[in-house]
Amino acid sequence: MTELILGLILFLGAHSVRIVADDWRTQKMEALGEKAFKGVHALISLLGLYLLVVGYGEARLQTVVVWNPPTATRHISLLLMLFSSILMVAAYIPRNHLKIRLGHPMVLSVKVWALSHLLANGNLADMLLFGGFLIWAVLNFKSARARDRMQSAAVHGVDGSPEEDESQVQPKMQATLFAVVGGAILWALITFVLHAKVVGVAPMG
Repeated sequence: MTELILGLILFLGAHSVRIVADDWRTQKMEALGEKAFKGVHALISLLGLYLLVVGYGEARLQTVVVWNPPTATRHISLLLMLFSSILMVAAYIPRNHLKIRLGHPMVLSVKVWALSHLLANGNLADMLLFGGFLIWAVLNFKSARARDRMQSAAVHGVDGSPEEDESQVQPKMQATLFAVVGGAILWALITFVLHAKVVGVAPMG
């Protein structure tokens, strides 16, 4: 459990600098150089990820039950994972409706992923892991949207919003369809193949 908590602190902490200290991040990047700063960031993130994975694997074996999810929430979790997969794919396909409308589909994907796993798992290790990621995603999305508004105001001289800025970019239905179909394929691959092989748990039972 200690390794899991330390891994969460390192990994999520490294990815929270822009949330809590964006100006400090800019100063350090200018002082150290972008490559050096990102190198240190990557090392901390990798160490945190390693501790997180190892710690979660060991903590799961302790089986400290916080609550027993009913069958209904497990079904809801599967549906939420479909949305999460679509959002994840949408983050990498330019000019799709989801990316233009939401602005940060990857962060939203993490948020939905964490929520879906909280609904389907009731052990203490699950609460710490997925609860930590859910809180991070909520704060990260709020911070990112605030930066979007500030950048819009700097460019246009008014208090704009990401939707207003991106309205000049016309979304393509073909790109949106690719995101939805690609997300559905990713969801099926994870649900029926990868989750059982990698995690050791079959979502469909």
